[in-house]
Amino acid sequence: MREDGCDSRREARRWRELRLLLRTGELVWLARQVSFSLPGETEYRADFVYQVAGGGMVVEDVKSPVTRRLPAYRIKARQMRAIHGIEVREVE
Repeated sequence: MREDGCDSRREARRWRELRLLLRTGELVWLARQVSFSLPGETEYRADFVYQVAGGGMVVEDVKSPVTRRLPAYRIKARQMRAIHGIEVREVE
């Protein structure tokens, strides 16, 4: 089910929360469905990427406990850390 252009209700809820933080100035910028290149002509698509005011960039993915354990996701998250130096922030 798609809500607010998101793949799940959880993701749509988080999108609304992040947009509010952007409006209040707690975030400098916000984007969604951002792709990062990985080896083997694959990519990792993050749900959200944003910059916290006075802080760094955050790459965030909304994951349930079940999807968080999927091998394909775990491999891509490890590659993001190893190749891009990015720790994917997982939220429920």
